[in-house]
Amino acid sequence: MLSHEDQIVAAIRQIIRAVDLHSRRLVEQYGLTGPQLAVLQEVERLGTAAPKQLACSVHLSQATVTGILKRLTVRGLVDRQPSPADRRSVTITMTAAGRQLLQASPSLMQDRFRQALSSLEAWERTQILATLQRVGALMDADALDAAPHLTPGDIDVAGGGRAGESL
Repeated sequence: MLSHEDQIVAAIRQIIRAVDLHSRRLVEQYGLTGPQLAVLQEVERLGTAAPKQLACSVHLSQATVTGILKRLTVRGLVDRQPSPADRRSVTITMTAAGRQLLQASPSLMQDRFRQALSSLEAWERTQILATLQRVGALMDADALDAAPHLTPGDIDVAGGGRAGESL
């Protein structure tokens, strides 16, 4: 029989593996990292957006989103055009290929997780939050900046992503 401590470590490992497996399937089946899919979804939702607006919407740095947009543009999934208001900036729009890939791709893991969490009672969500914050503190992770994306930080898609993109 495992100690409580070992059971907790095993549960954390299961969560990490679930995130990793979901991310790998997304890359293998659709050629997208989680953050790339999040940006693609946000471009679709907004219709037309500036990179800075997308970065704020998906809770990633502007530099990370700029790199993601370059890769999505190379793949023909989004289009970058000079902004009509300011020729120094660009606007991002979805291409037909981007819409097609987005319709075929699965939802992000955090979207399904949020939906499942919303079905819980408020006290249950509060208890889960407090417990996970405590776990983060025990792992010295409470001061780390983290976007609300369930993705590992080291997926590298040959030519389509880079290590660290999924932060």
